[in-house]
Amino acid sequence: MALTNATQADVGTSPATVYTVPASTVATIININLANTEATQIEATVTANGVVLLPAIPIPAGASFSYDCKVVLEAAQTLVVTSDTAASLDVFVSMLEQA
Repeated sequence: MALTNATQADVGTSPATVYTVPASTVATIININLANTEATQIEATVTANGVVLLPAIPIPAGASFSYDCKVVLEAAQTLVVTSDTAASLDVFVSMLEQA
């Protein structure tokens, strides 16, 4: 077991795959932090393996949103983030991986 993290800067309107679970591994997502880098409010959406976890979460200008969770993903499954504004969102995800 290992604690690890994944990051993605400047997420915009195209879906960004922030994390893909490695082969022969199970990952438990324990925190997702979304930081708005713009001067206006944005909305962020987070999906895990195609299922919406956080739908259109409003994040005020210069603020962040932190989501503590226990989401289990299996090998090759993904965590994907999008914003309603180009290059407006930085993402930090903490997880526990078990091979």
